[in-house]
Amino acid sequence: MKKAVLAMVAIAGTGYGIYRWRSESPPAPKHTEDLVTDRLWVDHVPRNERDTIQVFAALTEEPMGVFQAASVWKGEYELFRYEVHGNEYRLFFPQTRTIDKVKAKATECDRSGMDYCLELEGSSHGVKKYYSREGWEIGSAKDIERLTKQLAQ
Repeated sequence: MKKAVLAMVAIAGTGYGIYRWRSESPPAPKHTEDLVTDRLWVDHVPRNERDTIQVFAALTEEPMGVFQAASVWKGEYELFRYEVHGNEYRLFFPQTRTIDKVKAKATECDRSGMDYCLELEGSSHGVKKYYSREGWEIGSAKDIERLTKQLAQ
């Protein structure tokens, strides 16, 4: 299972290869709206290396993100650019030139060892519910490396 989680983190990081990573960690969230971005979200922790999980991530420095479905052995992703208007995220997918208007609601929760819950309404990609943990903040190459090591333990 650890290999599957590590592979998911590595694959999610690959989609951001074109992104100019910042060297400092993002500040801790102050409001639930701040939880949506700069954090790795998954629909569940993979049960084995062939279990497909859904991943969502959106970065703030250069507003872009990814929807991904992958196992250790197979996966696909689509990157997007976004604008925020209150709790609505307007996602632009350059490959298909489509736009999704997504309402995002992130809250603290305690479900299956997860610390945060995210509901996305109106997206044509991914799933409606995602989960994250304390320490799954992203935003720099150092953060991806730190998260990979943490998940391996």
